[in-house]
Amino acid sequence: MNSKTIFIAKDYSETPAGRYLSDGSYSGARFREEFLYPALQEYDQVEVNLDETLGYGSSFLEEAFGGLIREKGMQLYEIKDKIQIVSSRVLYKNRIWKYLEDAQLEKNKRK
Repeated sequence: MNSKTIFIAKDYSETPAGRYLSDGSYSGARFREEFLYPALQEYDQVEVNLDETLGYGSSFLEEAFGGLIREKGMQLYEIKDKIQIVSSRVLYKNRIWKYLEDAQLEKNKRK
């Protein structure tokens, strides 16, 4: 089994912010498109380490993670099988899983 760890602070930015590409260089959409989704396609297990940044806005987290379902067509069960969220702040982990669950519920309603 091959795995990858993404340290957002080191591999992406200490100041991730915004939802869309137009919101700046370190948006949730860019993180999803250039880091997270490609890693999920290439590796069996992906650990995302959220520590050592200045913090996360809900727009960044929702777009980066919820967008996997909404924009990339992934299913919640696939993501749960492949991704591990690491953070010293439980709040961030809980928010990410909530955003993923909400995105899956929305997707299921549209069917």
